[in-house]
Amino acid sequence: MPYRRLPNTDQARLRALKAMQSKGMLVNPFELAFSQKLFLELQSFLPHYEQAINQYNFSKERQAKYGKLLNDQFKSARLYISHFIQVFNFCIARKEIKPEARKLMGLNENDKSVPEMGTEQQLLNIGQNLIRGEEQRMSQGAGTRIYNPSIAVVKVQFEKFKDYYNNHKNLLVTTQKMHEKVVLLRENADKLIVAAWNEIEAKFDDLEPQEKRKKASDYGIVYFLRKHEKEQQTD
Repeated sequence: MPYRRLPNTDQARLRALKAMQSKGMLVNPFELAFSQKLFLELQSFLPHYEQAINQYNFSKERQAKYGKLLNDQFKSARLYISHFIQVFNFCIARKEIKPEARKLMGLNENDKSVPEMGTEQQLLNIGQNLIRGEEQRMSQGAGTRIYNPSIAVVKVQFEKFKDYYNNHKNLLVTTQKMHEKVVLLRENADKLIVAAWNEIEAKFDDLEPQEKRKKASDYGIVYFLRKHEKEQQTD
């Protein structure tokens, strides 16, 4: 015998609730297969639930968009910072800058390599130390000025990366809050659907099974065939 299946996605829940709302708007209150109390609860609940889902989806889309922009700018900022450190090391090798200047930038005085910048946090730490240290070095007049790229150009790329990073982080928090709100409302939606569907099926309980399912389906109740029943129908 076919069995009813409760919706398991937010869009399916919305369809179930809207189907019952539409039926409630068309049918005489005394002929409605579920109680007026549940109908009023449904009308009050549905707009809030739909709005929460839309807000969550919008926030999720913005998060994904900023995630791509952040990734692109991460690569760009890392490239500029890496090139700056390489040129800085060349200047030290040519004795235009003293090796101890590396310490101003949070680097090991004797380390001639470019530090690891595989994560956003690593890039943030190294970029901040590099810009602060280079500005301090210039204010002290400690050695030649570096060009191609200059620290000003590096700073522009780094600040852009930092803006995207902070915006994306804020969106992550917002999306999580929106998700928690949807989860909470989802529980209420399930309770409302179960209560209404129980009342609808009970209303048509004296009908033949097939007729009962047909009447209940008009209210949005979804029925599925079990595997062996599908096979029997195919045969």
